[in-house]
Amino acid sequence: MNGLLIDALLLGVGATAFMDIVALLQKRLLGIPSLNYAMVGRWLGHLPSGRFIHRPIGNSAQIQAEAPLGWFAHYLIGIAFSVMFLVLVGPDWLARPTLIPALGFGVMTVLAPFLVLQPCLGAGITARKTPQPNIARLRSLVAHSSFGFGLWISGLGWLL
Repeated sequence: MNGLLIDALLLGVGATAFMDIVALLQKRLLGIPSLNYAMVGRWLGHLPSGRFIHRPIGNSAQIQAEAPLGWFAHYLIGIAFSVMFLVLVGPDWLARPTLIPALGFGVMTVLAPFLVLQPCLGAGITARKTPQPNIARLRSLVAHSSFGFGLWISGLGWLL
């Protein structure tokens, strides 16, 4: 179990960092904004008071240290996804990382923002309440695909 957690920690941090690099490149090269993780932190900060759904999150009261909390949660979720991935593919995947399972898993993780985060932040299921839902959906899909690609790249790092 300890081995799994260490593997997942390194894989999750690597894949999440790769996802963030892709988002940074999209912002710098294409002007595409990325998710404001402070809003994730704001949402988490309101959970202890029983507030689960916001309409929209930008109108909710700020909480102390919401940006660091959001970024911490972002990486913690990446690590949790990596645990799930390694449980699904088995420990042998790290010995011979292949792209298709990692990319497929990354694409599947888009269900988390589509069905949980976006509705809770006030954007609706699959971002249907946003001004451009299809653009928001595509951005989520690209982000989570890059996470899957990052799983593979991070897995290849184990071979070095």
